[in-house]
Amino acid sequence: MTDLAQRIQEELVQAIERDQLVLPTLPEVALRIREAAENPDISIAELTREISTDTALSARLIKVVNSPLLRSRQEITDLTMAVNRLGVVYTANLAIGLAMAQLFQATTDNIDQRMREVWARSTEVAGISHVLCRHYTRLKSDQATLAGLVHQIGVLPILSYAEENSQLLRDSITLDIVIERIHPLIGDRILATWDFPQPLRHIPSQHLDFARTPAEVDYADIVQVAMLQSLAGTHHPYTQLDWTQIPSFARLGLNPAGDEEEEDLSAEMEAAMALLS
Repeated sequence: MTDLAQRIQEELVQAIERDQLVLPTLPEVALRIREAAENPDISIAELTREISTDTALSARLIKVVNSPLLRSRQEITDLTMAVNRLGVVYTANLAIGLAMAQLFQATTDNIDQRMREVWARSTEVAGISHVLCRHYTRLKSDQATLAGLVHQIGVLPILSYAEENSQLLRDSITLDIVIERIHPLIGDRILATWDFPQPLRHIPSQHLDFARTPAEVDYADIVQVAMLQSLAGTHHPYTQLDWTQIPSFARLGLNPAGDEEEEDLSAEMEAAMALLS
């Protein structure tokens, strides 16, 4: 680890500990949707009204409901039908996740490019997580999708910091080192600040713990396996690990070597990824 990387890492960790690091905030539409969904007496019409203030988000939700992943016999042509089809909680989680795309933008070209790459990776992992959850667990696929979308959320403040730090901005290797070392810590802090549900709050750190042993399969297992599967065929260091020794595969009932059943899901996973990106 370089001296610069060590120094910047220490600066960022101290800023986190002193609550001085500027963390991203959920987009306003996401906050309104979540607040509405937390009301146990919320009606379909009221939730629809909140979502409809963002026309792009409304269009994305209708597209998702009509996708091969969730398609019903009847084509969904408006937002009210979409919310009726998905239900309040599922709709809210999906809308919050899709709204987060707004966060992954920057003013500096190379940082903006990096943010878009992080979002692209996040949507890929979210799509795989959605499909794995549906086929191999009894957990909620909307939660698994949201977990995949936030698994690298801790990268955002580091990239924002780099925009203001010319030395780090010019040194992509050091920036990569800093991101790898502390994005899980920052990610957990962001999700706590956003008051995310407890099962998702430590996804940024837990999905990178390859020796964890929860009592039963959880969302971190799903995201961990999805993340590894997204890296298959690349030269990433995680592809050099012995996946047969990673317990999360076994908890999902998956064979890391792959089998015919898993191959059959590839088209569904691609559809989920395309939908979210």
